[in-house]
Amino acid sequence: MDESLLAPLPPFSLLKREQIRAILDHAVSRRADVGITVFNEGDAAERFFLLLDGTIRVAKVTPDGEQVTSLHIPAGQLFGIAPALGRDAYPASAISASEVLFLSWPVSLWHSFIADYPGFATETYKTVGERVAEMNTRIMEMSTQHVEQRIARALLRLVKQSGKRTDEGIEISFPITRQDVSEMTGTTLHTVSRLLSAWEKDGLVSSKRKKIVVCDAHRLVVLGGA
Repeated sequence: MDESLLAPLPPFSLLKREQIRAILDHAVSRRADVGITVFNEGDAAERFFLLLDGTIRVAKVTPDGEQVTSLHIPAGQLFGIAPALGRDAYPASAISASEVLFLSWPVSLWHSFIADYPGFATETYKTVGERVAEMNTRIMEMSTQHVEQRIARALLRLVKQSGKRTDEGIEISFPITRQDVSEMTGTTLHTVSRLLSAWEKDGLVSSKRKKIVVCDAHRLVVLGGA
């Protein structure tokens, strides 16, 4: 794998070519189809990962044993970084939301990467901070906003992370179900289905099996209260 694949990515952007080569020499690459579990919540954290292509769905298990989607990780980001959280086990499961390509390294290399490669530590902890901020935002939304606002904002976050332009509008670039949206917004599948159907009739979105397209982003921003 060529060093140029990693050079533009934040954890590696300050590194010299030979340093990136040294990192790649320790990496294992893997492709996975949709719906493959990379690791499960509670598994021993033996490796950390870099997503090169596709989207990873992060899911947690509720006290009732139900798996709930907590966030999505787009290409170009690290995931499974339990050492950055001081954890010996993964705090959530990572599941491929689309076809994915990723690299992984043994956790035993984590501290040497942090020590030896400028920018790796700062960018990694910046990523952790952004994810914590996103979760806090969602918690605040569930406490203070109406369901319609929460769903609008969730869709806008997803198109910002991994949207692609089509003739219809901006399509979320990985398979996503109404159940996923309900889990992300703390509401029921019935409510999500009712709202998306209404928005589709009104021209805001196009919602088909495992595909959502935002047709009128501006009106969705207004609905989200921004």
